[in-house]
Amino acid sequence: MPNWVRVAEIREVPADGGLERVVAGRIIGLFCVDDHYFAIDGICAHQGGPVGKGGICGAIVTCPWHGWQYDVTSGKHELSEIRQQTFPVERRGDELFVDMEERGS
Repeated sequence: MPNWVRVAEIREVPADGGLERVVAGRIIGLFCVDDHYFAIDGICAHQGGPVGKGGICGAIVTCPWHGWQYDVTSGKHELSEIRQQTFPVERRGDELFVDMEERGS
């Protein structure tokens, strides 16, 4: 069953970066790409860096600690098969909600 949690207003998500939020006890990165919103696990798989605070170019976010890059639309690491967990995002007016439903791995 979906567990939609309000995470931000649209105006809070910068076009050239991400927004880090703690949602339901998890750190997520929230990003806008071509007026579509995406949420991924905000803890870098490499050494726990803050992915949500990374710079974004197109759909690729770069972790500010060591430069690991992920596609925010899929969570896929650019050079390996590693994937960050992704979360569905829903826009309701000027607010963004993320589905934090527990999913199997």
